[in-house]
Amino acid sequence: MIASAHLKSLLILVVAILLEVAGTTCMKLSNGFTKLVPSIAIFVLYGLSLSCFTVALRGLPLSVASAVWSGVGTSLVAIIGFAWFKEPVTFAKVAFIGLILVGVIGLNLVLEDQVR
Repeated sequence: MIASAHLKSLLILVVAILLEVAGTTCMKLSNGFTKLVPSIAIFVLYGLSLSCFTVALRGLPLSVASAVWSGVGTSLVAIIGFAWFKEPVTFAKVAFIGLILVGVIGLNLVLEDQVR
């Protein structure tokens, strides 16, 4: 079982990831900074994301937290691209997103071993 301090840090990391994904989605919605609300939201969401990420690092190793943050964020953004923005889905894209997620799972297993 993961210690409560690490669990709290992981939960804060999840919030940071979701905020970053929302900010990245707003980049697309801003249409190159031509739409005001999504353009402002980019900076607000990224600022909140980086703040949460910084707090999460109190209880997580930088190497694992950064890899999880970028890997899960990238995967979620790709899924949003497929589902919401109707970007083409190919076998290669799905396979490589799967490999990213396998890496994230592996890093979390290593983290659990370190916490025990």
